[in-house]
Amino acid sequence: MNAAVWFGAAIFFTFGIGAAAFSPEMKDLLGPKNSPYFTGAIAQILIARYFHLQLLCGVVALLHLIGEWVYLGKTPRGAWVGLLIGLMAVALLGGYWLQPKMKALHTTKYAVKSTPTMRENADRSFRVWHGISQVINLAMLAGLAVYLWRTGNPPNPARFVSTAKFRG
Repeated sequence: MNAAVWFGAAIFFTFGIGAAAFSPEMKDLLGPKNSPYFTGAIAQILIARYFHLQLLCGVVALLHLIGEWVYLGKTPRGAWVGLLIGLMAVALLGGYWLQPKMKALHTTKYAVKSTPTMRENADRSFRVWHGISQVINLAMLAGLAVYLWRTGNPPNPARFVSTAKFRG
């Protein structure tokens, strides 16, 4: 269930919430003077919440994996543990490194104290980092799709047969 919530939230945010912040309706609501700054600021707030949800789902997935190992004796497979750790690492990097960097660039881009050169540089850097974040988000969606498929279709357990059942 956690994998489905994690994947569903990623799909909903990417194609629903993320697009809504920059929609024509939002721009009309805020007005032409306020729209460029506030749509980005609203998106930054939503992105921060999204990263918190990603981290929460990642922690629940790790706890679930540890619980299966301790209580059921299922040894975690290396590739699937690597995928889960990779998804968590991407969520951590996005939430605690990329998002604050983009927030600072957004602030510089629209700050009154910024010079035109600073604004132009911040805008250029923001566009590059935004493109990188979109590529990372799509990779995260692909990884979450694989993780969801894996949790929904576990491998068949090994069938052990006792040697006492064989008679010669």
